[in-house]
Amino acid sequence: MIVQLEQVCKSYNGNLILENVDFKINEHDRIGLIGVNGAGKSTLLRILIGEEDEDSGTVSRAQNLRIGYLRQNSGLERDATIWEEMRSVFRELIELEHTLRALEKQMGEIGDHESAQYRQLSEEYARKQEYYEQNDGYLIDVRIKTILNGMGFDDKDRNTVINTLSGGEKTRLALSKLLLEQPDLLILDEPTNHLDFKTLLWLEEYLKTYKGALLVVSHDRYFLDKLVDICCEIERHRLYTYKGNYTRYLDLKEEMLSHWQKEYEIQQQTIQSMQTYVEKNIARASTSQSAKSRLRALEKMDVIEKPPARPKVPHFTFSVNQRPPFDLLEVDRLCLTVGEGNTQKELLDKATFDAKRGEKVAFIGANGIGKSSLLKALLGRIPHQGGRIVWARNVKCSFYDQEGQSLHPDNTVFDEMRRRFPQLLDLEIRKALGGVLISGENIYKKVSVISGGERAKLMFAILMLEESNVLVMDEPTNHLDLPSKEVLDKALSEYEGTVLLVSHDRYLLNKIPDRIIELDDKGVRLYGGNFDFYLAQKKLEEEQAVQTEREEKREKGKTSGYRSREQKRLEVQQRQKLRTLETQIDAAEAQIRELEQSIADPANAADYELLQQNCSMLQELRSQLSDLMDEWVLLQEEA
Repeated sequence: MIVQLEQVCKSYNGNLILENVDFKINEHDRIGLIGVNGAGKSTLLRILIGEEDEDSGTVSRAQNLRIGYLRQNSGLERDATIWEEMRSVFRELIELEHTLRALEKQMGEIGDHESAQYRQLSEEYARKQEYYEQNDGYLIDVRIKTILNGMGFDDKDRNTVINTLSGGEKTRLALSKLLLEQPDLLILDEPTNHLDFKTLLWLEEYLKTYKGALLVVSHDRYFLDKLVDICCEIERHRLYTYKGNYTRYLDLKEEMLSHWQKEYEIQQQTIQSMQTYVEKNIARASTSQSAKSRLRALEKMDVIEKPPARPKVPHFTFSVNQRPPFDLLEVDRLCLTVGEGNTQKELLDKATFDAKRGEKVAFIGANGIGKSSLLKALLGRIPHQGGRIVWARNVKCSFYDQEGQSLHPDNTVFDEMRRRFPQLLDLEIRKALGGVLISGENIYKKVSVISGGERAKLMFAILMLEESNVLVMDEPTNHLDLPSKEVLDKALSEYEGTVLLVSHDRYLLNKIPDRIIELDDKGVRLYGGNFDFYLAQKKLEEEQAVQTEREEKREKGKTSGYRSREQKRLEVQQRQKLRTLETQIDAAEAQIRELEQSIADPANAADYELLQQNCSMLQELRSQLSDLMDEWVLLQEEA
């Protein structure tokens, strides 16, 4: 156990946030913390790290516990470069390396190896050298490069000043630094917000083997499914724990609530029956004793608390008022360019795909690749520069725009609905808005001041009333909480029309699409399945590409009669040179280890000449090793 909360309560200004929370984190736990916005997740995290005090209860932490906490949308703000900031994590080891070099120099300058000063320096060197090796001091740069590459900084200049980075890049860099620090407890609040698919997959694989405990707050259901084995939910001020990932949590919670409701109803029936018996028989002499016995049983009974009402969730149902032809959309050799002059960028070149009636198609790709622009081009909202976009007859499209640009900001929510559906009665508009949980005074707020979640629900209310046979949706789950996402998943699964979808929500991409179209710098690639199928196909493609490359090299070796004898001779020499360099590198590393051990060995402390010779050789070998590594890298690149 590294952290434990017992009966913790917390209130703000008389408003209860957490009540009698029991929570335990063990050394290697993988925990997902979920709950609606405002449930108290951030409060719990602040109490966990000691940033805020509990009103009552106890919080216990392991001695010398190191906690790393990445807040939502928090990033580094520094004048340092990326490389300087990452190396600052290892400041102690870097300073220790300098100390070791200084100690080597000092020991080499002392003539009397029998002196107490020399013996003291030798012992200090041995201790520090052992600590340096045990903490992988020789792998600092390798570890930094591994994390930066995995977190999407592989093409970023390491000398870039942090303050010049975007907000998303600063957050990714803050996460990179935390991963390098390797705290005993790593707390991540919405860590997937600024990550593309490639970086997300790398992070998931990295965190699976993370040595410490992990606590994640996330709305990314796919991330929770792949990573956590315990789900903790804050609901009605209490914390409930479920063993399993997110999907398992959904099943267990439903089972728990159903069982709770059944037990409650059975007990209530029993109580009612016993009370009725007591009322009828307490006054009768013949049955009074029996009635009193049941009354005592009632008084001793542990009454089961009434199960809470299911939390309100928006109601999403998309219907179709007109059936279109089967061949619904044809896109042929589409060319799409955005911007002008120096800012002009080609997004698509001769892209071809189609969509059928009732099909659900998802478009995925890196940020900035052009997914949102493609949707707008399909709807005719922006021009395309070549090719054809052909919709069938009787097609009616509704567009969910993640930025809400189609909404009039100066209108109230009610007026925006009235503008779009003038034929509806006021009561019908209120009912439609109430269905998505916009009610009371909120319907008279201006569109410009409502929250992102309320704006999303307003757009869903509009889409439901339009009854279109095609839904074109750009990041529809961005502003929804987890329960609302589950409702949307179900509604889209049951929708009989066609869905054209752009989303980073991998859980949604796994449940909804029949087909995935990937956009990249080479065009579009079609995959006939959901997100897991897409990942499997991508892995297969990579394996096949590697195999094809190997076969081509073998074939080239067999059929390269056109090559001169000189070329063949040079290739053989190159391979031999690589093998020779690798042997020399291994030998140099072994010699360096032996010399370091010899220098640190107290038995050699009195031999001044040997020590001086070893220190000189050590410096020379390190220089040689650096040259050998540089030569090996260059030769590998040529090969």
